[in-house]
Amino acid sequence: MTTSDNGIRTLKLCEGRVVRNGRHVIYDDQNGLPVVTGAPLPAGATIGYGHLIKPGEDFLDGIDEDVATKLLRADLGFAECAVCDAITAVLRQNQFDALVMLCFNIGARNFANSTVVKYINNPNFHSGAYPTLAAAWRAWNRTGGRVSAGLRRRREIELNVYQNGIYALNL
Repeated sequence: MTTSDNGIRTLKLCEGRVVRNGRHVIYDDQNGLPVVTGAPLPAGATIGYGHLIKPGEDFLDGIDEDVATKLLRADLGFAECAVCDAITAVLRQNQFDALVMLCFNIGARNFANSTVVKYINNPNFHSGAYPTLAAAWRAWNRTGGRVSAGLRRRREIELNVYQNGIYALNL
């Protein structure tokens, strides 16, 4: 499976972007602020929709929407593969999309080892820490050890896609 267009639109809304003069610009993923031109890139230097800038990539002039979308689609490959590798249950498109959104945010290793995956793969699974799939999903709400309102909101959006097939197409 691959992520649907609705899944990509919803993920774009969840990821956010920083645009100046109609172009996506480099920003610090931790605080969402644009990186000052000429300043050293922070560890979480990002552009477009959550694309972490790799050594050798040059985005100093920014990128247009088409390039930002192409980068996102390319970056989604790891999450799509991770979901396909980790999930043994049959999924509907909305469920796959929601799992890809979660994996894209928390990383393939965290996803593969998550209680979310255990619940989905085994209908008889029970966790003492997280009594339901929704509770396990919502637990991925922290950054830097603190609960994040943005991550709480994102988890609810993903759960709504997973459970109800309702995509957030405009927030």
